Parts: sequence; C-alpha cells; structure tokens
Amino acid sequence: MTDMSLLIVDDDEPLRLRLARAMEKRGYVVQTAESVAIGIQMARAKPPAYAVVDLKLGDGNGLDVVTAIRQVRQDARVVMLTGYGNIATAVAAVKAGAADYLPKPADADDVDRALRVGNAAHPAPPDEPMSAERVRWEHIQRVFELCDRNVSETARRLKMHRRTLQRILAKRSPQ
Repeated sequence: MTDMSLLIVDDDEPLRLRLARAMEKRGYVVQTAESVAIGIQMARAKPPAYAVVDLKLGDGNGLDVVTAIRQVRQDARVVMLTGYGNIATAVAAVKAGAADYLPKPADADDVDRALRVGNAAHPAPPDEPMSAERVRWEHIQRVFELCDRNVSETARRLKMHRRTLQRILAKRSPQ
C-alpha cells in the first residue's frame, strides 16, 4: 500500500498521542480519535489504510470501529490493541476484521510490525515476551479493575485468599 493513512482510536490520551507521534516518525499520516463514535465518524469520512483500535473505549466497544472500517475499506489493515487480552476477545476481533491483536503495553515497533506484515504472513513472535509472572500480575490487575478495585470480590473471583491478594497488589509489577 502506498497510502499510509492511519487511524488510532484509544481513550488513553497519553498513549494515543505518544503512539501517534511515533507512527508519524515511521511515515504514517495519522488521525486520532478518543471514542467509538468519533472513530466511526472519522473512518467513514476518510477511510484509513491502517488502523489501531483499542478494544475497550469509554463509550463502547472498539469492535464497532473495526466493523465500520471494514464496511468502508476492505483492504484496511486493522490492529486491535487492548489491556484486556483473552482468547474470546481476540477471536471476536479477528471475526470483526482485525488482522492482529496486541496486548497493552505494546510499543510503536510492535504496532508498526503488525501493521506492515502481509495479510498472508504470520507476525513473528515478540523478541521479549512478557514473563509468566508479568502475565499473572496483569491478569490480577485486570480482574481487580473489573471488580471496581474491591479486594474481597477480586479474591473471590480469582479463588485466592484475600491476604495473599493484598500482598500481590502491594508489590510492584514484575518485568
């Protein structure tokens, strides 16, 4: 593709702006949106060749943006970016038309690589994948946030002792 238009849809403003600057340095012509509604509106007004869409946005689900992009531009390469990674959402993203699915935090190199990989090719595994401890910590944090930061409810859902969970939450994230 010679068209390097890129739409970034993410409600995390610092991440969105940092990723936009990094992708502009890599040659993309970037537009940003902070919500599903604005993302769909921008995709319909000027269909992008590439898109990076967060799964969970303040006003809805990023899969709606992916579907809208696919309706106006079949050849668009869309990457789903999310902090709520699991198999079910990855499958839903691919069914909606996303070409790849990256967990947060993903750096600009990972995003660029996922966008530029050919449709028939599979992306290479990451050079430095998250450690098992980091994956566990991310999962615990995600469930904790989904339970509105309620330690007792989180411990119940994770089937772990409340004091054990409190000790894990008090520690810094593993690398």
